[in-house]
Amino acid sequence: MNNITNKAAGFCTNLLRTKHRERKTERKEMTGAGEGGKPTVVCLTGASGYIASWLVKLLLHRGYIVKATVRDLKDSKKTEHLVSLEGAKERLHLFEANLLEEGSLNSIIKDCHGVFHTASPCFFESDDPQTQLIDPALKGTINVLTSCAKSHQSIKRVILTSSIAAMLVGTPRTPQTIVDETWFSDPKICKDNQLWYVLSKTLAEEAAWEFVKEKGIDMVVINPAMVIGPLLQPTLNFSCTPILNLINNSETYPNASFGWVHVNDVVNAHVRAFEIPSANGRCENDEPFEPTFIVSKERARSLGVEFVPFQISLKETVESLIEKKFVTLEFYD
Repeated sequence: MNNITNKAAGFCTNLLRTKHRERKTERKEMTGAGEGGKPTVVCLTGASGYIASWLVKLLLHRGYIVKATVRDLKDSKKTEHLVSLEGAKERLHLFEANLLEEGSLNSIIKDCHGVFHTASPCFFESDDPQTQLIDPALKGTINVLTSCAKSHQSIKRVILTSSIAAMLVGTPRTPQTIVDETWFSDPKICKDNQLWYVLSKTLAEEAAWEFVKEKGIDMVVINPAMVIGPLLQPTLNFSCTPILNLINNSETYPNASFGWVHVNDVVNAHVRAFEIPSANGRCENDEPFEPTFIVSKERARSLGVEFVPFQISLKETVESLIEKKFVTLEFYD
């Protein structure tokens, strides 16, 4: 059996890097109810994406007012599943925004208490990586943070969705290696090996840390592995594609080991990272298979995130792919 379904199958990770600016007064734990009975207002970029769609749902469930951006308000595939969520009519506000345009989020982020920046391309192959991957990830992130800096009086914290990919390239690993928040992928090695997605996430995160340090912005970065579980959006996302390929009897499979994590765990980590003032955490879900490296668990444990077992994550992913008609199963006698 190839690595994708053997060694990697049970290795479930979700990582967070954290950093906080010094404050004169200790920040209280945030909730959707806010302070003084006024709901907490947050901005979320890339709302139609896989992680972001579930994040919108959880934020609405917890009482937040969500100002969410999409690239095209007229595209029902990007918006219909969002506006149908419970609480959306009252507390979800959708905006069309191009994150490559500096200042495009200024008015949206204004007066928000927090920002969840999830928007970034997610695919491996590209014939124009600078335009398709690197610029949207890097420039998009800096433009979002620039808008946050303009609203620094109201913004309590920024949550940036990065990837474990931004941590793993360039440093040798063994099954005994412990990966923690100090790890960053080597941009030169990424470029030399044409790992364009990894490069885009690495450059974007490094630039984000430099920016928030200079501007004094409180930021938490979440670095999940391959995210699976049920789909809210009607389109197929990148991280669920390997599972679909297995179901569809693909003739070839990647000879690689992946970490897997349930989308609800990732989303819960995002919200807890925003709400808890001392948010820091990094976690791994142990399964029977030997991992190719070990991820530090300490920071994630502090958020109280309890991970869905891989078997359940896989089952729910397959059921969702069938429900959304990405696959049709044929049974033989």
